[in-house]
Amino acid sequence: MTINNLHLVTILLMALATYATRVIGYAALSNRTLSARTRAVLDAAPACVLLAVIAPAFVAPKPADVIALAITVVAATRLPMIATVTVAMVASASLRWLTG
Repeated sequence: MTINNLHLVTILLMALATYATRVIGYAALSNRTLSARTRAVLDAAPACVLLAVIAPAFVAPKPADVIALAITVVAATRLPMIATVTVAMVASASLRWLTG
């Protein structure tokens, strides 16, 4: 299997954009003292991104996706972020495999 050159360039540019946002954010905030409110907003950002990714499953016509979403919600209330993401991926992949 070969990868299309356009796809490869797209992947590399997306990786560069992701990395650039991290570096720019670090450079912009490295010499500043952040308020508690600002820290709270920055701490909530990963959860907001995760929600944006899984929110479409609320209206998914596939039962496997809806069940995986329910499992993810339960995991999110009890586990740290990385564990929640892992549970979500395993639940989604397993249920999709089981249901075809």
